[in-house]
Amino acid sequence: MQKIIDSIRDITKAHFADAKYSHDWEHTERVYRLCMHIGSVESADLEVLAVAALLHDIGRSIQDKAKGSLCHAEQGAKMAADILKEFPLPEDKKKNIIHSILCHRFRNDHHPETVEAKVLFDADKLDAIGAVGIARAYLFAGEVGAVLHNPDMDPLHAKPYTRNDTGYREYRVKLSKIKDRMLTGEGRKMALERHAFMEEFFERFVREHEGIL
Repeated sequence: MQKIIDSIRDITKAHFADAKYSHDWEHTERVYRLCMHIGSVESADLEVLAVAALLHDIGRSIQDKAKGSLCHAEQGAKMAADILKEFPLPEDKKKNIIHSILCHRFRNDHHPETVEAKVLFDADKLDAIGAVGIARAYLFAGEVGAVLHNPDMDPLHAKPYTRNDTGYREYRVKLSKIKDRMLTGEGRKMALERHAFMEEFFERFVREHEGIL
């Protein structure tokens, strides 16, 4: 099985040669490590998780090029299904891998049903919060040409992929809600700790931007 995982790692990594830094190969590697940790605690199938984690963002470049109009989880699940045809994995494992990829996104109509899908969902969300999550939010803001902060714009009304798609908007609209969306016990525990750090950071960020500190 390790040979299969290594081969899939090589295939997947090639898809990130020109990836934007906020969703690059390093993100995939962090999600992989989180999956191995959470999956061990939650008694998940680590073989399924390993492959699903490596493939989970393979459709990301399609979503970026479409400026968010296409779902990278749906695109990635289709791409993963084609890749998995080349490997001698049991059909139930392949089905679980594809399901996990399809359901890992924060916003779509597909819901994680298996333990492995829930672990991947949590691992992907954990990489979006805490210290790494803050750094990624500002990386993404820079990629779409957003300003550092716009206190005159209600972040809940700012449009994505615009100059007002700031790191603070990402926090208010999405990141602040992640801790309540976690699906596993270990994921929830880790999310609460990361959320507390993130909350403190953005409170200070706003104060410093206003010249209070």
